[in-house]
Amino acid sequence: MISISCHALLLPFIFLSLLANTDQMVVAKGKDNVRDACRVTRYQKLCVRSLAPFSNSAGRSPSKWARAGVSVTIGEIKNVEAYLAKLKRHGRIRGRERVALSDCVESFSDALYELHKSLGVLRRLSRSTFGTQTGDIKTWISAALINEDTCLHGFQGKKEREIKLLLNRVLKVYYVTSNALALVNKLATTGIGSMSDP
Repeated sequence: MISISCHALLLPFIFLSLLANTDQMVVAKGKDNVRDACRVTRYQKLCVRSLAPFSNSAGRSPSKWARAGVSVTIGEIKNVEAYLAKLKRHGRIRGRERVALSDCVESFSDALYELHKSLGVLRRLSRSTFGTQTGDIKTWISAALINEDTCLHGFQGKKEREIKLLLNRVLKVYYVTSNALALVNKLATTGIGSMSDP
């Protein structure tokens, strides 16, 4: 009688232990997924940090990782675009730097447009036009990188604190965009086989 009640008490603990181990295995596998996806990127630590939330949902799918990379980039660009617009309205930047800031705002608006186009096509990839589609996406993301680089060059050599903060934020977006392009390149080289995922 005593041994039966002991077993009855132990069963829930064994079950909970198994559940905890399963959760740990899923988390570990998710971390492997994002690390594996980010291996092709230039800024791997930033890639792993920014794409970690997609670890389980993207799995090993190149097309899902490409979509995740572009989605995250769009979010980052929107944040910096809002920051630049606020700086233009309320900041203390004057003279030539103010002209450079206006150019930056315009460059980021263009970059955002390129990234939205890219994400739109990534969401409707087709086997019959896969090569053309991935080629277009690479062109658009490269154009976004050029726009971000244009913004960086406008403030080259400036040492004011406000401008340094601006450059740090723009540089981070540049790195995130570069990572997104690397993920799209991986999708393009993986080819039609990667289209088997939903």
